[in-house]
Amino acid sequence: MSRRCELTGKGPMTGNNVSHANNKTRRRFLPNLNDVSLRSEVLGRNIKLRISAAALRTVDHRGGLDKFLAKAKDSELSDTALKVKKEIAKAQASA
Repeated sequence: MSRRCELTGKGPMTGNNVSHANNKTRRRFLPNLNDVSLRSEVLGRNIKLRISAAALRTVDHRGGLDKFLAKAKDSELSDTALKVKKEIAKAQASA
């Protein structure tokens, strides 16, 4: 399972641990990922995603998963999220 947010594309970053003696050793900064079920109002069902805590706040701020995916760039979305985005667009077009 990759350490990458399915909505924002946020992944691991690298940096240094710096000791009191100013010794530097490489380390990784991992994103704060959570398994969540988000409700799609258009589809009327829950979608399970692995997203970062920051992405969860952004989804709430924008007013739900449907509105978030409408504004999201396709290049940042995972395959699962891109599939859901297309399903939502198709459901909205037929409604």
